[in-house]
Amino acid sequence: MIRKFFYNQINSITVAAFLIAFSSLVSRFLGIFRDRILAAEFGAGDVLDVYYAAFRIPDMIFNLLVLGALSAGFIPIFTSLIKNEDETDKNKDAWRFANNMLNALGLFLIILSLVIIIFTPQIMKLITPGFSEDKLQDTVEMTRIMFLSPFFMGISSVIGGVLQSFKRFFVYSLSPIFYNIGIIFGALYFVPRFGIEGLAWGVVLGAFLHMAVQLPLFDRLGWKYRLILDLKDISMRKIGQLMVPRTLTLAITQLNLLIITIVASGLESGSLSVFNLANNLQSFPAGIFGVSFALAAFPALSAAADKNDKMIEHFSSTFRQILFFIIPSTVLLLTLRAQIVRVVLGSGAFNWHDTVITIDTLAYFTAGLFAQATIPLLVRVFYARQNSKTPFYVGLLSVGMNVALSLWLPNVENCKDVLNTSGEFAMECGPLGVSGLALAFSISSIFNFIFLWVALRQSLGHLDEKRIINSVLKFSIASVACGLAVQGTKLLIWPYIDMTKVWGVVLQGAAAGLGGISVYLAFTSFLRSEEMMGFWLSFKRRLPWHKIEAGDQGEARGI
Repeated sequence: MIRKFFYNQINSITVAAFLIAFSSLVSRFLGIFRDRILAAEFGAGDVLDVYYAAFRIPDMIFNLLVLGALSAGFIPIFTSLIKNEDETDKNKDAWRFANNMLNALGLFLIILSLVIIIFTPQIMKLITPGFSEDKLQDTVEMTRIMFLSPFFMGISSVIGGVLQSFKRFFVYSLSPIFYNIGIIFGALYFVPRFGIEGLAWGVVLGAFLHMAVQLPLFDRLGWKYRLILDLKDISMRKIGQLMVPRTLTLAITQLNLLIITIVASGLESGSLSVFNLANNLQSFPAGIFGVSFALAAFPALSAAADKNDKMIEHFSSTFRQILFFIIPSTVLLLTLRAQIVRVVLGSGAFNWHDTVITIDTLAYFTAGLFAQATIPLLVRVFYARQNSKTPFYVGLLSVGMNVALSLWLPNVENCKDVLNTSGEFAMECGPLGVSGLALAFSISSIFNFIFLWVALRQSLGHLDEKRIINSVLKFSIASVACGLAVQGTKLLIWPYIDMTKVWGVVLQGAAAGLGGISVYLAFTSFLRSEEMMGFWLSFKRRLPWHKIEAGDQGEARGI
């Protein structure tokens, strides 16, 4: 049974998304554990600023060269070369393409990484102009170590693309878990031995584990290594054509992140840390639901690229499933942000000032959460239709807006009531600071979503808006009830617990969260949400002890 679960195909988008989402959930919890260790040990200060700044260039290289090629065209092209999914050893053209891609990408990453390692000091001076000389030197050293990770992540991403194409989602979904395990191992065991550079070695270990966990199934599917490097191959040329606009899209996105790093380096110490910690928290639901469903739907979207009706059906169903989870998640994140930040990060060197700033920053992030969760799906519809130019032009507009807002909003004056450590509110005024960066990010994400939606609608004629709007109304009504339940539960519990203790904060947050979720599920059931019914039936049919004979149930099948 376990062996079958590991190696068998998963043809249901909903089930595949659940597996990816579940592994993402585990990975995100490990990420929270990682952030708690880092926050407690170092606080929102210089060390974490260095750590997050050191990520910037290696991450940019990975995104531009690896994701630029793979997300734009690898899966659709590799899928088209698969002749027989059950007899994988007969797919010679597909495996030749995979080996060609592995060799070309691996060689290019090695050469580029060596060149950039040499010029790291000059590069880091440009993107962290607000860092002191000592802080800059630490950033350079950590960046050089982290440059070992793009090679492993690049190879792993090609392998993951193959696994997705063969619909082996389970093993693919384990890779981010092992990535975070490596980083946590570095924080716990490498840092005491190597100092803060141990954090960088943890990232390298995580990248290696990300690749290693997928290799056995990759080999089992029929892969045999061949020393092939043919850049004139028709599939490689096609990848090149598709990845240019995709790489440009990612380039302007990375430019936006560079601008954020530059601006944050000139704000108070710890601003870059706060931005990343708050972003990690708000990315929790977006990654679990938005990215998971988009990844699971991509092979089906690619297969329906020339069938508009089928494409719209896949898109509409997946889009509504994402919103079914992301709308209440937004409400829960907004109403419980103080409890979440205090429990996850509020310990050790992470003081009350750091906590308050992170709470504010997280609030501004939630404004654009629905857009961040659905943009990956919208973009993949364009990629499935082998149109990577439209996301580029849309990204250019939205990121230009993000850059402009990032330069302006942190300096906007803001007055608010702040809860101090004694439990009393006091008025404080000052610039938005790092919270302004989060607000800029949310606003630009919303505009990115709007532009993509309009462009996709013009391409397909319609996007099944009637069903989507009907579903969103149900989710919204249920989410309002969820939010009221959360706030009411918090007020009811407040007089009976000690909110100065961690257990009190945990108890209040857990009770309010469970109450809100229960109310949301009750309301969606009462309103007869087909997304909830479809999600439940998809997995009920998969249970070995409860098989369901089902006819044509549309949404209930999970496609």
